[in-house]
Amino acid sequence: MWTLFRKELSSFFTSLTGYIVVIIFLLINSLFMWVFPGTINVVDSGYANLDALFIMAPWVFLFLVPAVTMRLFSEEKKTGTIDLLLTRPLSDMQIVLAKYLAGTGIVIISLIPTFIYFYSIWQLGDPVGNLDLGGTWGAYIGLLFLASIYVAIGVFASSLSDNQIISFLIAVSLSFVFYVGFDSLAQLSSADQLAFYIKNLGINEHYSSISRGVIDSRDIIYFLAVITIFLLFTRTVLQSRKW
Repeated sequence: MWTLFRKELSSFFTSLTGYIVVIIFLLINSLFMWVFPGTINVVDSGYANLDALFIMAPWVFLFLVPAVTMRLFSEEKKTGTIDLLLTRPLSDMQIVLAKYLAGTGIVIISLIPTFIYFYSIWQLGDPVGNLDLGGTWGAYIGLLFLASIYVAIGVFASSLSDNQIISFLIAVSLSFVFYVGFDSLAQLSSADQLAFYIKNLGINEHYSSISRGVIDSRDIIYFLAVITIFLLFTRTVLQSRKW
């Protein structure tokens, strides 16, 4: 499994895909944090915090992650190598996990350079280091979990079609529904209790909760459960070829 994982991860950087994803992610967030005027611009707001990163990153990942994952199974199906892959001494779940972890690896690599933002904000604080560390690290953990769900959704979408564009569109649509769709549905409900349960089905409620710096086991369980569900869906799609 780890051999397949290393192969998938290295393939992102033997082509331009991995570099483009990291550069675009950093560029868009940098523009909103430092260049474009607005309330989330660090200079305009007058507050030394990383709110701009944690507001923009989920939306940037909403498109970048599907762009990364769309080829994971779609390309295998289109080229016919999926049959060769399934004959390897690996279980279907190991294949799914290898591709999922490779996609998650790209997310982690893209987040590492954002520590430059962290250092910059740390230095800009008055006094230096006047930064809510609990909230910041919580937001980083929440962002990693959020992007990990996007990866799981993207891997599932890629297994559904041999067309990468279709896989991309399915992944973006499902990710959008999970990020803000349930919040919108909750607003349509007149029953507060029902609205509460609907909102908790979405990513944003749990991402916002963990971003406050409080690591709640319910939020962790939610993220892990959604990731597991989509990975199991992907395995089921692979197994359906044998039916």
